[in-house]
Amino acid sequence: MRKAVSVVILAIVLIGIAYFSFIYYVPYSEGVRSGELVKISHKGVLVKTWEGEISQGVSEAQRFMFSVEDGKKEIIQQLKDYQGKQVKLNYTERYKTFFWLGDTKYFITKVSLEE
Repeated sequence: MRKAVSVVILAIVLIGIAYFSFIYYVPYSEGVRSGELVKISHKGVLVKTWEGEISQGVSEAQRFMFSVEDGKKEIIQQLKDYQGKQVKLNYTERYKTFFWLGDTKYFITKVSLEE
């Protein structure tokens, strides 16, 4: 009986680890978006995350919202410096996100000013 319970608990833990690893490390898509950097903010109550958005046109429907992982200090600083300017963002889209990483499924991997 104890052995069966141990096997079930071990299986649940391994499935959980596999699920979280898949969500975190396997990208759904990768791409590039460009537009005017409208916002970058550090928000949240219990867990603060970096969130931002760029405007890709004149309509409100053409906004791209994204998240930046806390460990990406250089990217966060570049986004702060480029506020209000035309930027090009390289991103990775995940299948899902975790609340401690960000609000969106899009995570920025590189930032550059557009000429």
